[in-house]
Amino acid sequence: MRAPVITPPPESSSPNRTYTERRTAAQAELKRLDAVSARYANLRALVFIAGAAVTGLVLFSRLPRTWWWAAGAALVVYAVLAVLHHQVFLREERQRLYVQLNERGLARLTRGWHDFTERGERFLTGSHLYATDLDVFGQGSVFQLMNETATRAGEERLAAWLSWPAQAEEVRARQGAARELVPRLDFRQDVCVEARTVAKEKADPGLFIQWAESGPSLTTIRWARPLAVVLPLVTLTLFVLGRFDVLPRALWYGGLLAQLAVAVSTRNPLRAMEERMSAGERGFVRYAPVFERVERERFEHPELRRVQSGLQREGESPVSTHLKNFSRLYSFVEFKRHQFHPIVHLFTLWDIHALFALERWRERHGAQVRGWFDALAELEALSCLAGLAYDRPGFTWPTLEENGPKVKATGIGHPLLDEPVLNDVELPGPGCALLLTGSNMSGKTTLLRALGLNSVLALAGAPVCAQAFSLTPLQVLTSMRVKDSLERGVSYFYAEVQRIKAVLDAAVAAKGHALFLLDEILLGTNTRERQIASREVLRLLLKTGACGGVTTHDLSLASLAEEHSGKVVNMHFRDHLENGKMVFDYKLRAGVVDTTNALRVLKMAGVPVEDPEQSPSSSESGLD
Repeated sequence: MRAPVITPPPESSSPNRTYTERRTAAQAELKRLDAVSARYANLRALVFIAGAAVTGLVLFSRLPRTWWWAAGAALVVYAVLAVLHHQVFLREERQRLYVQLNERGLARLTRGWHDFTERGERFLTGSHLYATDLDVFGQGSVFQLMNETATRAGEERLAAWLSWPAQAEEVRARQGAARELVPRLDFRQDVCVEARTVAKEKADPGLFIQWAESGPSLTTIRWARPLAVVLPLVTLTLFVLGRFDVLPRALWYGGLLAQLAVAVSTRNPLRAMEERMSAGERGFVRYAPVFERVERERFEHPELRRVQSGLQREGESPVSTHLKNFSRLYSFVEFKRHQFHPIVHLFTLWDIHALFALERWRERHGAQVRGWFDALAELEALSCLAGLAYDRPGFTWPTLEENGPKVKATGIGHPLLDEPVLNDVELPGPGCALLLTGSNMSGKTTLLRALGLNSVLALAGAPVCAQAFSLTPLQVLTSMRVKDSLERGVSYFYAEVQRIKAVLDAAVAAKGHALFLLDEILLGTNTRERQIASREVLRLLLKTGACGGVTTHDLSLASLAEEHSGKVVNMHFRDHLENGKMVFDYKLRAGVVDTTNALRVLKMAGVPVEDPEQSPSSSESGLD
């Protein structure tokens, strides 16, 4: 009998309908804005032509010079229209982002999410205790499915949560915050759109934080700050008094030469600060709307309030105000790119005023910048947890228990499969293990991965693919996709040994609070030694107090259930033939498997193997 399955949401379900309606609305708004943009373009063309015509007629004396006012008015109108047209462009870009976000939402309800380009490969390391084996990062990974962050910091926070288990209280806090964010699709998409409007690629606040925390840069030229205020005033005064013959007219050149000397002597320190700041800025002058959107939201859960409070100290202005001030000050620095900058700087010492103003901003707020972006990163990661719950309404929120390790799952399935078959699994306490036997392709490894990946999600604060799921805080440990390495000169067997050693060491370090998942270990050696070594490895793991599951084709290992006082339980998967084809129900059953399929698989693939019942020789003990 086929087990219950978790199916993708139908067309009429809430996530599908909501994403479709939101995409349609954004497309309609984008079409309307395209029409508005076209009208602005036509108006700008008409105003330009009219202004050019008036200017030409005045220049050729066809109109009186008083018509210069009309030409000037046309220039002003054209500038206003250009500003308004630019605002329409920005609104169009925002609507395109809303269309993209909702298309991504629809893709996550099907296998379309496998085409998402951000897969998190940069977070993969060969030494990680489970990430590679459980498809946490990479193509077809849970990170690829969940990641809807808009900043590098948010992406790194989500990756960190998926890479390391949190403590029980932290998991509960994330769950509560994410559950409140689940229905707030408007807020989650608004924050993402605001952040993605800032930069086409994900912005990395690391360099900006580094600049903000780097300390004073202009201490060696502090003497120039008062001179930058006094000298231009003195020079202007000398010029005015000279024009009125109160003082010699040439005297003001002395003031100008003094300003030139200040500009030359401060050039290198000012340039060094500007380069460091410009390298770190990378669009963060435009981040005020992102924080402003977060500040407007009213949260109920204490964790969300805690995150939001990280954006504003009591009695201070909100972060969005500080960033708007930074944006305004930075615009003065950007004036350096204007062709008239050298002249303006010579007469006003412009760069000294602008960069010292930013230095004061950094002195006041630099120590807080990291906290601002940490809070934003955490909110992005929480939104990803909420997004998974929204897109997978059949998932459940796990329960955290004490006194482990232990795991209990009712109706657990693999969270990355479209229609996972659900099974019940229980590891009731320390030293408990499941010994899984079964024919090839029957579902043994998939069950281990389902148990492991759901545990990773649970301890990150996310919902899981199960009807009910409870566990204690534990470290997930796996040995599944072991590879040899020609570059390092490591054989497959030795690579397996190294991996098992890492699992054992991690289980000891976790003081038994671990979930080990071992798939066909020690295949790189002969059957007899594999059986002996596998028993010893399992004994050592259970001795630490860890619990877990092991798949095997060696039926002789089934006797471990008797040797370990019932703490090791034999379970199996099976297959059967229907019209000459193998059929799997992927249903977990008690006991040891009594069927094999290796020879049938070979025959189906066209390999001319002998029927085992007709072969005069007998095979080794165990399954193929």
